[in-house]
Amino acid sequence: MSVSGNGAAKRRLPIGIQTFRKIREDGCYYVDKTDYIRQLVDSGQHYFLSRPRRFGKSLLLDTVKELFEGNEALFRGLAVHDQWDWSRPRPVLRISFGRRSFTEANHLDISLSAQLDKAEKTGRPGFSLSLGPGALCGLDRGAARRRRAAGGGAGR
Repeated sequence: MSVSGNGAAKRRLPIGIQTFRKIREDGCYYVDKTDYIRQLVDSGQHYFLSRPRRFGKSLLLDTVKELFEGNEALFRGLAVHDQWDWSRPRPVLRISFGRRSFTEANHLDISLSAQLDKAEKTGRPGFSLSLGPGALCGLDRGAARRRRAAGGGAGR
């Protein structure tokens, strides 16, 4: 951050930054949309995010991830801060298809399998890597098992 001629702090524009954490930690300009995110979460509906390229979809989803993981410090001073239960972090599994080309029928299976395998190896939710029916059925059970092991309650 630099200081302008009148002594006011001048923030950088977050050009090319797609992570909420980096924008907040680097003190970049950020237009607070967290109250809208809270409203989306509270309404309990499914959403299809259809926006043009470079229109903030990745940043929005990264902000939701940080919120669900309970990274309270990143949200200090934002609308959602006093309206969120920070004592209850939630597991997040993020699957991305943005940087892949699916020109063949099996490319989706390969991409999904690789991302699930990576999530399992990095300690993300434990689940079967089978791509058949119920491929993600163990997701909630694995998260509940880890919560119990960490002393975080019974889960489901």
